[in-house]
Amino acid sequence: MGILVLVFIFISLSQHGDAHGPDSCNHGGGLCRVGTCISGEYLAQYCFEPIILCCKNLSPATTES
Repeated sequence: MGILVLVFIFISLSQHGDAHGPDSCNHGGGLCRVGTCISGEYLAQYCFEPIILCCKNLSPATTES
């Protein structure tokens, strides 16, 4: 019975709002994180909205000579 509840929650989260899933995040060069992104990262999208975020590294500043 507990397994069914977990499956239901997983399906609900994956279909909620702007959820793209971890595959989309990983292919885009991001990492799924719970809560907040770490320093040097920004929120690109959601793996599972609103709990699991897809964080990507900030682009390094480019300098032209």
